[in-house]
Amino acid sequence: METLKIIGAIITLIGSLFLLLGSIGLIRMPDVFTRIQAGTKASTLGTLLSLLGLGIIYFDMAGKIFLLIVFILITNPVSSHMLARAAHFIGVKKADLTVVDKLEEKGKNHETKNSAK
Repeated sequence: METLKIIGAIITLIGSLFLLLGSIGLIRMPDVFTRIQAGTKASTLGTLLSLLGLGIIYFDMAGKIFLLIVFILITNPVSSHMLARAAHFIGVKKADLTVVDKLEEKGKNHETKNSAK
C-alpha cells in the first residue's frame, strides 16, 4: 500500500511540474494564440497527472476523480479553441513569426465564393 502512495505522489509531482512549465510557457510565448496553446496543453496534462496521482493515493475517490478527468478532457480543448477563435475574429495581433493562418485563408476563400455568386 505504501508503494502505491509513493507512486501516486510521484505522478502528482510530475503533474505539478507540467503545470509549472505551462505557466512559464505563458510568459515566454510571443502572442495570445501560442499562449493559449501552451497553457491548454500543459494545464490539461498537468491536471490529469495530478488527478491520476491523487486517484492512486485515495483509491476510494477514484470514481469521482475519473469523472473530473473526463470533464477536463472535454472542456479544456473546447474552451481554448473558442478563446482562440474569438481572439482571431476580434483581430488580436498575431506574432511576427506566424507564417500560416488557416482561419484567415478559409475566410478569404469563403468571401471569394460568395462574391462570385
